[in-house]
Amino acid sequence: MLLAVRVTPRGGRDAVEGWARDAAGRPVLKVRVAAAAADGAANAAVLALLAKALHRPKSSLTLVSGQTARVKRIDLGDAGQADLDRAFGPPPA
Repeated sequence: MLLAVRVTPRGGRDAVEGWARDAAGRPVLKVRVAAAAADGAANAAVLALLAKALHRPKSSLTLVSGQTARVKRIDLGDAGQADLDRAFGPPPA
């Protein structure tokens, strides 16, 4: 399953802020991390935060696209919609 995530690096803390919609109306999960965007530190922090929230190993999540962008696409491996709903609540309808 692929998940769109909007990341705020150097956000002061690592936290999931909930669901929002992008400009095209697609649901995105808003995440902030304390790490800076330099050298992939923010990407690693995002993967660690999501893995912890989904109760999955970090190795099961993969950054598919958006390595240098704020909006990233992450492959959640075997996690499904029920896992997302349990961890972050249902996406906006």
